[in-house]
Parts: sequence; structure tokens; C-alpha cells
Amino acid sequence: MSDTTQSFWQRAGRVLNAGQTRTVLLTGNIYDLFEHRDRDGGVAYVPMVNLLTSKWALPDLILVVYELNGPVRFLRDEDQDAIRDAWLKFRTGMDADDLAIRKMLSSGKFKADLETMSKAFSSNLKQAVGNPTVALELLRQMCLCSRATVDGAPVLTQDLVILIEAADMAVPGGEINRLSDADRHRISICQDWFSDPGFMDGADSVVLIAESRSMINSRIARLPQILEVEVPSPGQPDRQRFIEWFDERHKDGGTPIAWAGPAELAVASAGLSLHALRQLLTGARYAGHELTQNEVVRKVEDFIKSQVGEDVVEFKKPGHTLDDIVGFANLKRFLRDQLLPRFQSTGPDALPGAAVCGPIGGGKTFIFEAVAAELDMVVLVLKNIRSQWYGQTDVIFERLQRVLVALNKVLIFVDEADTQFGGVGADAHATERRLTGKIQAMMSDVQLRGKVIWLLMTARIHLLSPDIRRPGRVGDLIIPVLDPAGEDRQDFLRWMVQPVARGDLPPEAWTRLEQATEGLFAASYASMRAELKAQAAGTLLDIDDILRIVEDHLSPNIGPARRYQTLQALLNCTRRSLLPDPDIDESDREQWAKEIRTLEMRGIE
Repeated sequence: MSDTTQSFWQRAGRVLNAGQTRTVLLTGNIYDLFEHRDRDGGVAYVPMVNLLTSKWALPDLILVVYELNGPVRFLRDEDQDAIRDAWLKFRTGMDADDLAIRKMLSSGKFKADLETMSKAFSSNLKQAVGNPTVALELLRQMCLCSRATVDGAPVLTQDLVILIEAADMAVPGGEINRLSDADRHRISICQDWFSDPGFMDGADSVVLIAESRSMINSRIARLPQILEVEVPSPGQPDRQRFIEWFDERHKDGGTPIAWAGPAELAVASAGLSLHALRQLLTGARYAGHELTQNEVVRKVEDFIKSQVGEDVVEFKKPGHTLDDIVGFANLKRFLRDQLLPRFQSTGPDALPGAAVCGPIGGGKTFIFEAVAAELDMVVLVLKNIRSQWYGQTDVIFERLQRVLVALNKVLIFVDEADTQFGGVGADAHATERRLTGKIQAMMSDVQLRGKVIWLLMTARIHLLSPDIRRPGRVGDLIIPVLDPAGEDRQDFLRWMVQPVARGDLPPEAWTRLEQATEGLFAASYASMRAELKAQAAGTLLDIDDILRIVEDHLSPNIGPARRYQTLQALLNCTRRSLLPDPDIDESDREQWAKEIRTLEMRGIE
């Protein structure tokens, strides 16, 4: 039994047994299957409520389960009888002996009233079906009944443990003035219930089950007496045990279920829930063929997208490597010799991530897509983690976090990072501050170092939060991608004319070409190469024709903005070896800062 996935019920039990709280909130991977071993050693995979009711089925506890669209049900029939008897004592204020005597000596009216009170409990149970307001109030009344005494003796000798499924639907999130009367009523019931000093000091417990604390109404979720226990996604040992269990149960003449054994399949299926893994294995068994590695990869991708949302993440599979990058000789050498080994490491030398900056059109995304291809690991592109719906941004992040922790190693690729992540200052929206704070915490989490790598791309590195840019996060390595110069520029010029040039260019033509392309950058060279190929229409061009096309080109008026972005990249760079001149000193940096201030005075930011 893994410490990561299966022990959540033990942690929740310890919290309740210690009396730290009487209300526990189970969040996270709550809809999955969980391994359950019976007393005879048999293994089954069951939903969460089945696991909890089995593990907590103790003689001194009465387990009550409430499902939003179902009845309030008891684990054992005798438990329901015990509650009914306690309810009657609670309502009449008499113990069993007194009730028996009153029945014999009293008139028919008392007997009729007693019969009505006895039937009221069953009537309330029936009314609770499909009516969560009645159900929650009934459960609250059960806790009051459980604490009641008659002549100094408790009306119920056992303690209650109440499991409430889909708590986020019973007390939904949202602004209180926009909720229905029924929703507000249920929130009021729960607030009174969980804040009642008698309940908090008693021995009864309530376990709320919801995917995220953010999905429960804030009036309940923010109560300090509610403690949260997270249910993590299955780890590799959990998946391997499930695969072995499934393989053992569905042996068909010794036919292998997958191209690899359980251990390798467990590694390849990182990120899947056991439910999703079961679907994958069942589908392969039904089709009658071995499960292939490509099928597993597709299933992982589809599952992660379904959990987080296709508009939040996508999988990147770059088709080019560093060998396909033109120019940038010094940068490519740094990437191969220093960046890639530290990204691939899982030890203390592993980097939490890196920020890549430089002017627009400089080739940042193309270069670091090649880096992603070289790494040979899962690459997730973070597209948009924010949601327009109330509280949904926090839920999206929590789902993303569970996915990232479940994967063995993953690279998070964030383009335009300055717009994805905001700040944590007082002028930022509360949701923005929470999101940025959670991202920052994940970046510096030592448990994730070597597992989750953040690669942030931005032309406006100065707009990225200083808290993200600090050492220990992506501030460990901020890489500038600058416009090609010197031999790098010669490489770009040769690459630009290579598809269309008829023979080698003479020195005087090369000089004219250099002059005509002054100020071009990576995207400009690519655009000019495409223009030359279009003009050539499959033929070769003389140098005069090439120069005519190139000299006809006019660059858009983005020079000042690109200069500003270049200066910010130089000022934020964390490696001297990546600067045009490694021998810079503080006076050079001050000169850059002065030029930045001058550009800002002109309205360029």
C-alpha cells in the first residue's frame, strides 16, 4: 500500500481521532478507484465511499452516508434502528423503561403521539431523498440527538461518522447574493452545524467529499475548524499493483496485455488515474491485441486534457532539434553543455526552470522548442490557466498540480509568460495573487525539483513578477536570446539566400547584402528567405535580383520597442557568458538602465 495514495483515509482518521477537528474535507483525486484488501487477503478496487465505509466500519461507530441524489443510508440495518430509538428518546425526554411504563399507563392519545414521533424519523428519511436541504438538516439533528442525554445517560452509545458526497453541489460556491434561497439555506445549516460548540467538542464527525475546497461555498470552506486532507493521484507503485491485479484477473491463455511488463507500463502511464488505466487495459483486452506504447501516450495526453481542459494545456511535440537552429553558436553550446544536463538531472543540481527573454522575433520559441525536443520528456504548453467563472481558476490550478505531481518528469512550456502570470502586489486581483503565489510555491518546492521544470518565454522579462525571477525559481537561470551578430549573422545571411542563389556571392555583393539587411533579426531573415523563394518560383536568382528583392524590403517601426526589450534582457541576464561582452561591469549595467529610463520617458515600455 503506497504512502502517497492509499494512506489518505488513515490521515483523515488520525485527525478525527485526535480531536483536531470534527469536520474533515477530502479533496483531490476523489473520483478514482482505490485498492481494498479484505480480511481473507482478497483485493478489489472500489470507489472512495466504499473504501471509507469498509475501513471505518468499527463497532463503536455508526456510519451514515449521504449521496446528493440518493437517500441518507446506514452501513448496517441495526445502526438505523439504534438512531431511530435514540431519536425517540431525544424527542420524548424518556429512556426505554420510562417509555414502556408510560405506554402501559397512558391513554390512547399518548400512544398515538408516540407512534407519530416514531414514524417521523422514517418520514424524514424519505423526504431527504432528492432534497439536500432536508437531508442536511436531518443529519445535523442526528448529531444533536447523538449528544443528548436522558437522566444523565446518553441516548446513543455510539458515535456518528457522516460522509457527505458531492459537498460542492450541496453548498455550491459563488457570491451569496447570487445563490438561490435553497442554496443559502443549506449554507446556513452547515455554518450553524460545523460552528456549534457542542458539535466541535463532541465525538461525532462529518467528512465532506469534494474535488476542491474552492468549489465549496467560501462561507463553509473558510471555516477554520474544517481541516483538509488531499487524496493524491496514484503513483507508480499504485499503478503497477493495479496492472498486476488486472493482468491476474484477465489472463487469456497467457496472452500479454501490453508490449511491456507491469513495471514499464506503470512508468509509461504516469499521469493516469486508475479509472483511466482500467479503461485503457479493458479496451486493449476487448480488442484482442497487445497495448502499444503509442496508445498509452495518447491516453495520457487525452486524460490530462480532459482533466485540466484543452484550452489550458496542450502537448508539444517539436519536430526540430538544436542541429536545425541557424546561428546562435554560443547559446547552443551553453544549452548543450549546461542547460540540458541540469534539466535532465533528478538530483540536487536539477534546475527548477529557466526564463528566456529577448526582443520579439528573436527566435526564442523556436530555439527552446528544440530544447524541449532534445530533452525527450513530456512537454506541456500552458496556454491559459485563468477562468472567467467564479472560483474556477483555483480549481484548474489544483487539477494541473495533481497532474504534474503524478507525472515522472515534465517540462512546462509557457509562452508570453508575462501575460500568464500576474503579480502579488496590492493592486493585483485576489485571484491573480493566489494563482501567482501558488505557481511560485510550486517552482520552489524542493519535492518537485527534478520532476517539474518551468520554461518561461517572454519578450518583457521586466513584467514578470520579481518573486518568480528570484533565485530558487526561474531566476536561477535567465537566458537572453539576442539578435545575431558577427559569425552568427553570416550564418543567417547564407541560410537566407541558400535556396535561391546561383553560385557563391562575390565579396562586393556580400558587402551590399550585409548593408541591405542591417537591423534584421531571426524572424526577419526567415521572412526574407520565404520572400526570395516565392519570387524565385523554383528557379535560381542572380545576385542583382536577390539584392533588388532585399533592398525593396522595409522593416516595420518596431526598432525602439525591440531595443527596450533587448536592454531588459541584458539587464536581467544571469550568466556573463551569454552576454555579447562577458567583461561588463556595473557601469555598463547602469548605462543600460539609463537608456531604459530614456526610452520609458518616450512612452516605450
